[in-house]
Amino acid sequence: MSEQPDQDRLKALEDRLERLKDATSDEKPHQEEHYSMAQHAWRMVIELVAGLGIGFFMGLGLDALFGTQPWFLVVFTLLGFAAGVKVMIRSAQEVQRDNEAALAAADDKRE
Repeated sequence: MSEQPDQDRLKALEDRLERLKDATSDEKPHQEEHYSMAQHAWRMVIELVAGLGIGFFMGLGLDALFGTQPWFLVVFTLLGFAAGVKVMIRSAQEVQRDNEAALAAADDKRE
């Protein structure tokens, strides 16, 4: 007789564990999401630095070619900065669009 209540409790516990496993299996682990965001942040930083570097060296080369120290350097460094910021904004919009799509997919899956 004492085995029957234990069997019911074990069955209830197994059902509860299965529900919890199903609920947590849909979510990404927090660490993977953090790594993904760090990867996007580094991408944006590299894009900005690359824009500045390309503009700087183009201006430096044109100044050396034409002998107009530092005019082309200043102009192309500012243009490189503007290009880097524009690419960063485009990357941020891409990340936001991906996150919104993932949230919409998760909402559709829940319903």
